[in-house]
Formats: sequence, structure tokens, C-alpha cells
Amino acid sequence: MGTWIWALVLIAAVWAAHWGAEHLAHPLKKLRKQWGFSVAAGGALVGLAAASPEIGINIASAIKGVGDIGLGTMFGSNVIAIPFMVVTAYLATRHLKKKNADKEHQQHIKEHLLKVDPKAVTVQALPYLLIVALVAILTVPPQWRGLQPVDGWIMLGMYALYLSQALLRGRKEGEKVEWKKKEIWLAIAGIAVLALGAYFTVRATENIVDALGMSKIVGGLFITAPMAALPEVFATWNVAKSGQITSGVTSVIGDHAVTLTVAFFPLAMVTLPVNNFPLFVTVLSFVGLMGILYAAFIQWGGEADQDGFKRWQVVALGLVLLVYVAVVLFGVLNILSNGSGATSGSAG
Repeated sequence: MGTWIWALVLIAAVWAAHWGAEHLAHPLKKLRKQWGFSVAAGGALVGLAAASPEIGINIASAIKGVGDIGLGTMFGSNVIAIPFMVVTAYLATRHLKKKNADKEHQQHIKEHLLKVDPKAVTVQALPYLLIVALVAILTVPPQWRGLQPVDGWIMLGMYALYLSQALLRGRKEGEKVEWKKKEIWLAIAGIAVLALGAYFTVRATENIVDALGMSKIVGGLFITAPMAALPEVFATWNVAKSGQITSGVTSVIGDHAVTLTVAFFPLAMVTLPVNNFPLFVTVLSFVGLMGILYAAFIQWGGEADQDGFKRWQVVALGLVLLVYVAVVLFGVLNILSNGSGATSGSAG
């Protein structure tokens, strides 16, 4: 199949994922109210559905023996997704429909604030940073370097703990809500189409990477990871526009938690070594940095009772993303390339 056909498949898959995301926002809000979950915990539910791209590509990578694509996608998506989602939510909430925007939100627009429930820090961000730290402990030290089966089981258990605390903390008595058969079937179809679109997104980008002759891990970082993040962008846009601002912004952390635990599992099961260690450490460092900035901006970025992201903080996250791209493309990869050239010259 030609590259241009895979490009068409990619476009179709992305739009399929968009359709699926559109039908998740309203049912999510009703489900959260029915079960009494906090608005911050609602982000964990969106994240679980939105993480299907990373899970799909990691399973495919493990089966096909091209784990570097999955590794690049897994860590690359965890760097780019936070600025992607925060910017998306900020733009979406500048144009809320009147029925979803109260007077307080109108004031937030004037103050250039993306208001987020401060519980998002303790319920989502801090547990996520613990997950990142655990990944570093399991994969960076020389004696444990790489992804091992035991690491996969540890991270799967970690996600079970993360999800449990996110859903149970701050839970109140549920409200009675009415469900129509049509919205139930549309929600089920939305999840199915979102997952299917995500699978074909990563399948198509994998073939495009091969056609371009790129390094698998670089392709995972800069082609597959952004494509895999698109369904989550769509989900965040729709959830935020429906008035569920905290759930829309925190869904990125829920997705990341799934990516570094559940999506980590298939790669660990096939025992994946870390071949480009400087690149691996650099990307993992930016994964941690993005998580730290996310938590810090929500907790301390605004004034009293102004938890969330000010406009300058939204811009700052975007600038950190540009620094990441520059460091990886012009720094680490250049050093690795020169090192390979020197080695080849010596060998000759």
C-alpha cells in the first residue's frame, strides 16, 4: 500500500476518532454525577478511553518486534500531550455556549484564566508524578535498564492503585440521572469508534515511518505520538466545551497514567532494551518536567482562589514543548549521529 494511501487512512482514522470523542462528553458528565465522582476524578474516565492510541501501538509494536516505535510513542506522547491539552482546553473555554458558561466563567475569561479544581493536583498530578518516578527507577539504573516483564506487572498494579484513589477520593452520594437508550448506544459506539480510529491512526503512521526510512524511535516520538494524541485533543475539546473544564484539562493526566502503566505492560512483556540511552533519559526528563509544571501552575500559578492556568502559563507550556523538540532534534540526536559517524570512521 502506497504512502499516500496510508496518509488517507490516517486522515479517516483521525476523523473517526473525532466522531467517537463527540459522543463521550455528555454521557461522561451524567455518569460522573450518577456515581458521585469528583470533577477531577472524571478526568480519569476520559483518560482511560483516550489512551487507546498508545495501548494499541504498544501492543502492535510488541507483536511485530518493533518495540522502539511503541517506546517513542509512549514517552513522546507524555511530553507533548500536556501542552496540547491545556492549550486546547483554554481555547475551547474561551467560546463556551451560554448554557455552559456562568457569570464566574465570564469573569475567568476576562482574567485570561483557565479555572481548574485544585483537587486535580492531589487526585491526578501528584500520583502521576509518582508513576513517572517509578518508571525512572525501574528503567534508568544500569542494573535494571530497559523494560522487563516484572516491570510491566509492577506498573499494572500501580495503575490499579492510581485509578482506585482517583475515583474514590472526594466521592459523594450519587445523583439520580435519566438515561435514554439512544445516548447509551451512541456512547458505546463512540468508545468503539474512538478505539478503532486510534488503532488505524497508529497503524497508518507506522507504515509512513517505514516509507520515509526514519529511525523507529524518532518516528514514534515525532510522527506516531502526535497522531496518537489527536483523539485525546478532540475528547478534551468536546468535554471542555460542554462545561466540564476540570475533567477536560485533567483527562491528559488520566491518559498519561494509562500510557505509563497499562500501555507500558505489552512492551515490558517482550523485554525491551533501551538502545539510545541519552535520548531515553532526555525524553523521560521532559516527561517529568511537564508533569511538575502542570501541577505547579495549577497549585501556585494564580492568585488566591484562582487555581488553574493563566494565559502566560499556557504559553509557557508551549514554549517548553518547543525547547524539548529543539533539544531532541538538534542536541541529543546530533550527538548520537556524530558518535555513530566517529565509530564508523574508526572502524573503517
